[in-house]
Amino acid sequence: MELIRLLIYYLFLFFLTAGCVPLGIIVWAMIRFTDRMPVLFCQKRTGKNGSPFVMYKFRTMRVGAVKEQNRLQSRNEADGPVFKIRNDPRFTQIGRFLSHTGLDELPQLYNVLRGEMALIGPRPLPVAEAKKLKPWMRERERIKPGIISPWILEGYHRESFEAWMKSDVRYVKQKAFRYDAALTIQALFFLLRLFVQELVAR
Repeated sequence: MELIRLLIYYLFLFFLTAGCVPLGIIVWAMIRFTDRMPVLFCQKRTGKNGSPFVMYKFRTMRVGAVKEQNRLQSRNEADGPVFKIRNDPRFTQIGRFLSHTGLDELPQLYNVLRGEMALIGPRPLPVAEAKKLKPWMRERERIKPGIISPWILEGYHRESFEAWMKSDVRYVKQKAFRYDAALTIQALFFLLRLFVQELVAR
């Protein structure tokens, strides 16, 4: 049974990746011709069992944006050790659109193919932020991090950092093939809705 589940998972992953390649090329071209190189943003994140890995995203902010974080700390909209500004002033010309629609996460399919991430799972935190987690929060690191996290689908991104961590820990305990399949379908509709909302808002 486990072999069948793995086969279904990797077949779905193959077709999903193949289907996203043309979209990824379009996004690459948009970044390349509206801004400058590099197109990708690479950052060390914390993976399964606390092991660090390099996570890939399409770059949505100007080059050197990480170094500006301390200057913008007073505008941080998140609590806990994380940093988040929804309408970040460091966004590039198309960066806000890519970030708000989730298109910037497409390169993480490469991380999934490498076995460092899963489609569904807790979002990987930057190494420096992960070091500040409380012991009970580290339960989220028992499994591979994901491109889509249940806390986003459940609306926890609008709540406290602790609520986010509780959602992740709960997911780790509930993780199952059928549950992940249902979340994957939910995630596809969620991303489509985000894309339409951003198009209408522009």
